[in-house]
Amino acid sequence: MELLRDFSADELAEILRAAGQPPFRAAQIYNWVNNGADYDAMNDVPKSLREYLKARYRAAPPRIAERLVSKDGSQKYLFVFDDGEAVEGVFMPHGYGNTLCASVQAGCRMGCAFCASGKNGLSRNLSAGEILGQVIAVNALLGGSARSRKIQNIVLMGSGEPLDNYDNTVKFLRLVTDARGLNFSSRAISLSTSGLVPEIRRLADEGAGVTLSVSLHATTDESRQKIMPIAKKYPISELLAAAKYYFEKTGRRVIFEYSLMKEYNMNFFDAKRLAEFCKNLSAHVNLIMLNRIDGGGIGGCTKPEAERFLEKLTRLGVSATLRRSFGSDIGGACGQLRGNYKKTEKQPKTDV
Repeated sequence: MELLRDFSADELAEILRAAGQPPFRAAQIYNWVNNGADYDAMNDVPKSLREYLKARYRAAPPRIAERLVSKDGSQKYLFVFDDGEAVEGVFMPHGYGNTLCASVQAGCRMGCAFCASGKNGLSRNLSAGEILGQVIAVNALLGGSARSRKIQNIVLMGSGEPLDNYDNTVKFLRLVTDARGLNFSSRAISLSTSGLVPEIRRLADEGAGVTLSVSLHATTDESRQKIMPIAKKYPISELLAAAKYYFEKTGRRVIFEYSLMKEYNMNFFDAKRLAEFCKNLSAHVNLIMLNRIDGGGIGGCTKPEAERFLEKLTRLGVSATLRRSFGSDIGGACGQLRGNYKKTEKQPKTDV
């Protein structure tokens, strides 16, 4: 069954026009959908119209099957869709505005060695409405509304590669920034990519204006190819050229995400190369301490080691920060909660 959330306000208006409804009904229903309402709650919409739509489209956001609350205030969610597929999201409280990390695919086919999301490959893409539904569901859960949101920022850094699900991701960006809906600023949205070069250029041409976060994680092609299969297709030189193109087209500073792996990407020469990469882009480096992944073979580093590498970058004139870690006590790395859910779903069912 199709989702009402997959339609823009204009598309919904056309659907209702074809059903013989007056234009104002589309605005009513679009508002209800962005507030996370199911049909029964739409008390200013005629029952006959609700029944008509209910037979054809799903209105409610995805079910939050599990919610874990960390001692640091962050929350982790397991969203389950109509077909039983599941993805994760993380709510992170910040003084400058609460942030939701959302997923764009169920699983991932990028195969990065340090990431739990892609351990079992890609199950399927999410539709634009399924991505939007995560934002709507959490906003409603926290007591927010479309006009008074409890979420101020969105990062597309959950499971999946946003640019591998390009059309749905771009439509989501249009839906979530629509003033008639949740009305997010594009500047409040970050999109993380492992480095799909043609799609980065295409996104720049779209004029999306979101913050582009490039998962770099290594400073030579040889070392990057060992942990990120996509690097075998697009070398660092091509990735940097695409990032520069995005910066020049949008005026938005690019972020380099850099997961710290002891004795792999943290020496002085790595720092020098990072400084060179950033120089022509006015880029910022976001250093990440890896969450432990069950069965993973990639080791992280200690907090003092991370701070020493940050100091190296700072001395070289690089704008860099060490990302604050959220949810370490609730399995903060994306993919772990979904993995446990999928294992449970595969267990034979027994009568109790």
